Amino acid sequence: MLITDICAALGLTEQEMRRLGVVWGKSRRKAGGVTNLLIAHMLDTAAVAELIWDGYLAPHSRHQINIVAPGGDGRRFFAWLCGIHDCGKATPSFQRVDATEAALLAGAGLTWDRGMVTGSTSRAWRHDKAGGAVLRSVLKSAGWGRQQIGWVWPLAAGHHGTVAAQQPSDRGYMHGQAQGKSPEWKTLQRQLVEVFTRALGYDTVLAVQPVAAPARAVQLSLLGYVVMADWIASDERHFTGLDRLEEISPDRARGRAQAAWRALRLEGGLRVLEGSGDVFTSRFGHGPRPSQSLVVDAVRRMGAPGLTIVEGPMGEGKTKTLLAATEVIAGRFGFRGLFLGMPTQATADPMLSQVSRWADAVSPGAGADVVLLHGKRAFNPVWKAMVEAEGRASYESVQEDGGGEDCEREHHAPAEWFLGRKRGLLGHLVVGTIDQLLYAATRTRHVMLRHAGLAGKIIGLDEVHAADVYMSQYLKEALRWLGQAQIPVVLLSATLPPAQRRELTDAYLAGVRNEPGFTAEVPVAGGYPAVTCAWQESAADAPTITVDTCAPWRQDFPVRVRVLPETADSEQPVIDTLRTQLAEGGCALVIRNTVKRAQGTFRRLRAEFGDDTVILHGQLTVRERAERSEDIIARLGPGDDQPRPARMIVVATQVAEQSFDVDADLLITDIAPVDLLLQRIGRMWRHEGTPRPAGVTQPTVYVTAWSPQTDNGVPRFDGGAEYVYGSWLLLRTAALVRSAAEGAGWNIPGDVPRLVADVYDGGPLVPGAWQAAEQQAAEAWRREQEQRASSAERYLLARPAERDASTLAGLHYADSDAQDEERLRAVVRDGEDSVEAVLVVHGADGYRTLLGTWLGVAGEFAGRHVEELAGDVLRLPVAVTRDRAPESLGLVRLAAWSSHPWLRQARALVLDADLKGRAGPYRVTYDRGIGLTYEK
Repeated sequence: MLITDICAALGLTEQEMRRLGVVWGKSRRKAGGVTNLLIAHMLDTAAVAELIWDGYLAPHSRHQINIVAPGGDGRRFFAWLCGIHDCGKATPSFQRVDATEAALLAGAGLTWDRGMVTGSTSRAWRHDKAGGAVLRSVLKSAGWGRQQIGWVWPLAAGHHGTVAAQQPSDRGYMHGQAQGKSPEWKTLQRQLVEVFTRALGYDTVLAVQPVAAPARAVQLSLLGYVVMADWIASDERHFTGLDRLEEISPDRARGRAQAAWRALRLEGGLRVLEGSGDVFTSRFGHGPRPSQSLVVDAVRRMGAPGLTIVEGPMGEGKTKTLLAATEVIAGRFGFRGLFLGMPTQATADPMLSQVSRWADAVSPGAGADVVLLHGKRAFNPVWKAMVEAEGRASYESVQEDGGGEDCEREHHAPAEWFLGRKRGLLGHLVVGTIDQLLYAATRTRHVMLRHAGLAGKIIGLDEVHAADVYMSQYLKEALRWLGQAQIPVVLLSATLPPAQRRELTDAYLAGVRNEPGFTAEVPVAGGYPAVTCAWQESAADAPTITVDTCAPWRQDFPVRVRVLPETADSEQPVIDTLRTQLAEGGCALVIRNTVKRAQGTFRRLRAEFGDDTVILHGQLTVRERAERSEDIIARLGPGDDQPRPARMIVVATQVAEQSFDVDADLLITDIAPVDLLLQRIGRMWRHEGTPRPAGVTQPTVYVTAWSPQTDNGVPRFDGGAEYVYGSWLLLRTAALVRSAAEGAGWNIPGDVPRLVADVYDGGPLVPGAWQAAEQQAAEAWRREQEQRASSAERYLLARPAERDASTLAGLHYADSDAQDEERLRAVVRDGEDSVEAVLVVHGADGYRTLLGTWLGVAGEFAGRHVEELAGDVLRLPVAVTRDRAPESLGLVRLAAWSSHPWLRQARALVLDADLKGRAGPYRVTYDRGIGLTYEK
């Protein structure tokens, strides 16, 4: 049926139809040279929404909409919600923006006081905000109830990325002119909604009224889908303008949408799901370990989507466990995707191939749907190969409304549309850093797109113990929203303190129950590995929390614990120990808490042991760090890619603490909180069958960076250790280390839960002589934790006082300056990340890369060598960048780089021929052996 037929059926006069036929939604310069009428764009968006429903939404998401839709018809209601979003464009404040289009309105009798409808009033009455007001007025007149209007209008008002605390005032002549309060405008707005509603098959606007309000978190993902549908329907390559009312119909809109959908290729994800049987054998080619069976059996017993916490030893195979659990959960509860969040970019990169292989085994072809999501993905070789196989330039930026290739040919990478800015989480299968989830807990523009991306997925997070108190505020905020949306979450950890387990469980269940401050009794695990599952089957039920345990797949092995006292020459005890223990060969890992300390250790060990010594830390360039990590893992990791070296000493910082699959014979480590200390121990004696030289036939860890014997009996810690970790956790860990050194050591992994609980539960632990110092340190630690937790509240998506709100109104209660990726990362990590710089060498002939490639007199040829330059990136030390703007550090944006999508954002640190330069008040030097050094 044509729109003109619908208008006639509704009794619109010729003049009223004429008005509907001049109100525009997309100007000719944004619609392929032909004006797109507002009703056409609304129908296009609704038609796209139907395809999102059919080919993109997970069954779980469709169910959540069906149960609130009138007559249970969620598909039609979803299309209506998406299409109605631009009704606020039927106002003078919007129609005045394009002078050519506005001239046509006057001829149809739609006028306004040009002196009153100015730029300032139009900005205050922007069309998204106006849409909220128009909907409230029209829906109220149609007989909708207050509660239903209350949750629907923000879906229109927020489709440009923010939901204001309140609508702009409609009082006063000026604002009345802006929103169109004259009879002609009010009638037009009502008729626009009525015609659009009839075009979707509803008899009246009242018939669209939902039967209930979904959870606030579901509303947020719904708003994200509105934005998604709008962005697709705004692509002029697929939706050229229609400027004649008699050419517009729902069927034509559906034809346009189907052509765009085929071209964009947005379907995908997990389609063939077993959810039963031996998922390990079918997916990984081998049977499960006991802990893996434990987890899969536990999630099969869950009565609803919920939270699963998997705790197990390092090397237990928790990533495969998560993937198997994902398949079971997806099959049981109607999910189609996965977001796997890793602690760092370096740990996320290897997961791309692993998740792709698993996805292909689950649903053939799904491996190509995996999106790698972090700031350096363009330089990951696997990702780069996937993207270039599609014929795309790996460094090209995707425009906001970008399209894609013909869907009929074989594809090797995710649809190009998903690679655009702010769209990454909308991909069906996503591997990235945990930051990508934490961003969804921030009050930032277009946060609803992140929630739409999460809605149909199982959320898996590895190494959750690595989240400190500041990051944990965002993690718990994210869990509250995920719980409210009943999105399943699987958390992995080797060393999770019991209090953190309780906090994470409470946060998720508080969201499920929409009950801020909810706490539950979380049973204590009676063994290790363990799996905790928490869910609630209905609003009338109490939460169910189960804890199951089993024996680890490998037996405990005893670890001797020794103390290397800190001396005036902190390196000599290390040298002496290694000289003795490695006399007959062996591979040692030495972990220092700071880069400077690691560099000092490396210099001394290199002088003593020569080329057998290598160093790894965060102040190496991307290339150096990646190549060195790859080489170390090849030599000390699983498999037999290279013969194990007769002797090797790796000096590293915390980069070796997690997801670093090496097997050292011997560990020397600076003291750290016990959970991190145990993570470091997990890098030794990791693989069965590894040959050990005679001097290292028993697992031994040497703990340094503290002096056990002082005048008052209280240990004294290295300044770097105290700065990074604080003295309270170090004191309590030192008590355990001292006891183990004097006794039989530790049994790993069996002792892990007890050791972590002993340090973090705050009970009596340290010797009497230490107690006064420990109490003082504990108080300082608590004050710092409270301060850091409080400082995180500034950017949290919901303020504590409004966590039980029922609608999205006022979600963006204040502006946020955290919009770009770099600023967001600093926000969720408490500003711990410093500034990134590209190291370039400047000489008489212009600029060169660190490898010597000439970039031109002004760097004008850099675009040809962007991959090489990307390898020359490093993150400057916090000590150098703290409280300093990049410009004050002497970092420059080269004018010749401004036309390149990646280089134009890059800052260069210019070095001389000796690789020396300045960064603020510091002299810096880059040495390919030891990395960046600096001094005032």
